[in-house]
Amino acid sequence: MLAGAAALGALGAAGCSRVATASAREGGDLLGRLRAQGVVRLGIAGEIPFGYIDKDGHLTGEAPELAKAVFKRLGVREVQPVPTEFGSLIPGLNSQQFDVVAAGMYVTPDRCEQVVFADPDYRMLDSFIVRKGNPKGLHDYRDVVRKGARFATGTGYAEIQYAVAAGYKESDILIVPDQVAGLNAVEAGRVDVFAGTALTTRQVVMKSSKAEATKPFAPLVDGRPHVDGGAFAFRRTETALRDAFNVELRRMKKSGDVFRILKPFGFTEDEMTGMTAKELCRG
Repeated sequence: MLAGAAALGALGAAGCSRVATASAREGGDLLGRLRAQGVVRLGIAGEIPFGYIDKDGHLTGEAPELAKAVFKRLGVREVQPVPTEFGSLIPGLNSQQFDVVAAGMYVTPDRCEQVVFADPDYRMLDSFIVRKGNPKGLHDYRDVVRKGARFATGTGYAEIQYAVAAGYKESDILIVPDQVAGLNAVEAGRVDVFAGTALTTRQVVMKSSKAEATKPFAPLVDGRPHVDGGAFAFRRTETALRDAFNVELRRMKKSGDVFRILKPFGFTEDEMTGMTAKELCRG
């Protein structure tokens, strides 16, 4: 899954300090150090509603708000945003620019080779932004290929791979910065369709008189419907911190606190999940 992007430059310097490296295979006592410091650095990508800086300069979004609650339970009082481009989140995490990725990142097998994920805090289907009335009848990636539609999606989005798997030529995909740019491209007629998460597409078209979001659908992966899950990411050495995070996350799922936190950002009960990172890492 970017109105907060305009504020990124002003806050970018906040994340320049490097953090300590874990000393053991299972992770050093990073949680202990975070408790002592009283602050955890969150890597965000300026994407509404997942993690962004609002118009008043405040950190918010489903992942940062959930992080605030989980880390408070873990004894860490504050969170500090470190804004970056989505494609720089994993490199930034692994180069210790921040402690955790809090950007609603999809758990994928490729990413699981680079980081360790907490269990997903939400599940998500895909959806398209199309012109009002969906004149080309685009309901899934196979329709896009079959009808030769001009296709766009966002930088680093999983939807790139889903379109390619359906037979769309990757070099023909228009890559735009975010869902707002995708909406603009559809409204202006530069493309026929923009692919994103069901949540971001339904939110971004709310005030559009020219575009609409299609019914959510599961993309096909190896011929089978696939449901994505978004989660927090940690360095591969920080399994101890990830495990402690998971303990509190599971308690909050059971109590309903996760849905309470995510609901104001447009999530529904259908998007709550019991999926695990382990099953999504298998693909």
